[in-house]
Amino acid sequence: MVTNITPDDAAPWRGRFVREQADALREEGIDVELFSFPAGSWQYLPAVVAIRRRVRRESFDLVHAHFGLAGWCASLAGARPLAVTFHGTDVRHPVSGFLSRRLVGRLDLIAPASRALLAPEGGRPGLPSRLGSTAILPTGANLERFRPRPRAEARQRTGLDSDGRYLLFPAARSRPVKRYDRAVELARMLDAELLSGDGIDTEQMPVWMNAANAVVVTSDNEGFGLAAVEALACDVPVASTPVGIAPFLLGGVAGCHVGEFDPGQWANALRPHLEAPDPRVRGRDRAAWFAARPMAQRVLEAYREVLDPGRDLS
Repeated sequence: MVTNITPDDAAPWRGRFVREQADALREEGIDVELFSFPAGSWQYLPAVVAIRRRVRRESFDLVHAHFGLAGWCASLAGARPLAVTFHGTDVRHPVSGFLSRRLVGRLDLIAPASRALLAPEGGRPGLPSRLGSTAILPTGANLERFRPRPRAEARQRTGLDSDGRYLLFPAARSRPVKRYDRAVELARMLDAELLSGDGIDTEQMPVWMNAANAVVVTSDNEGFGLAAVEALACDVPVASTPVGIAPFLLGGVAGCHVGEFDPGQWANALRPHLEAPDPRVRGRDRAAWFAARPMAQRVLEAYREVLDPGRDLS
C-alpha cells in the first residue's frame, strides 16, 4: 500500500484512514506493507525510486495506492497490478485532477472513494470509469474509536463549558475547499462557538465530536465524507452540503440536515441541537454501513477480482 497522505507535526491526523484500512485488511489475513512518503513535489522522484526497489526486491500480489499522485509514483515505478483509491482533492484540483484522469488508463483497478468522484462537482470534472475495472472503495470509519460518550465527560476532557453552544468544523481551516468561512457565518448566526479540527489528533477527535452540539460539513466538495460518518457513529447531529456520500448517508436520519449551504435553513435545522442539553440522533446504525471492517472486505473482494477476473463471484 502506497500513500503520500502522511501525518506530520502540523497535521498528526493526516492519512489515519489509510492506516486503518491497512489494519482492517491485516485483520482479514492479508499481509500488508505500507509505504508512506511526505507530500511535496520534491518527494515524488525519491518515492518512485524507493517503490521500484521494493517491487523488484519483494513479490507483491498487488500494489494499492491512495491518492492520484501516489498512484503515479507507483505506476512509474512499474508496480503491477495496480489499484488506486482517489479521495477527492486529487480529482477536483485543476492540476492533480488532470493528472489523475490521465492515470486512469494505466490502472488495473480504478477505485474512487465514492460514486460522486465519477461525476462533475463544483464545476470540476469527475474521473472516467472503465467497465469491469472500476469499484467504489471507501476506507471506512473506525467504530471502535468513534462511539457515543457522555457529553459532560467529553466537555470536561476538552475543557469546554458544560453549558456552552458548540459547532465542530472537523477539518483544517486553511483548506479553501472545506469552506471554513461558511461555518463561521453559521456560528455567528446561532451565537455558537465554532471549534475546528486544526491540530486535533485522530485519537482525540471522537471526544471533540461528542463534546459538540453538532458537526458541520460546509465543503464545496468531498471525495467521500468520512467525518460525517464518524459523527453519526457518535450519534452526533450532522449538517452537510450535498457532497460525497452525504445525501445517501444523512437522508432519513432525523435531526440531520443535508442541502446546499443556506445560512437561514441551516440555522433553523441546528438551533434545536444548540438548545438541547445533550442532543443526539440515531446515527450509529447508519454509520455502520461504512465501518472499516466491511469496507476492507469490499476492498479484498475487489483485489480478488483483479487477480482472478474470470472467477465466479455468485
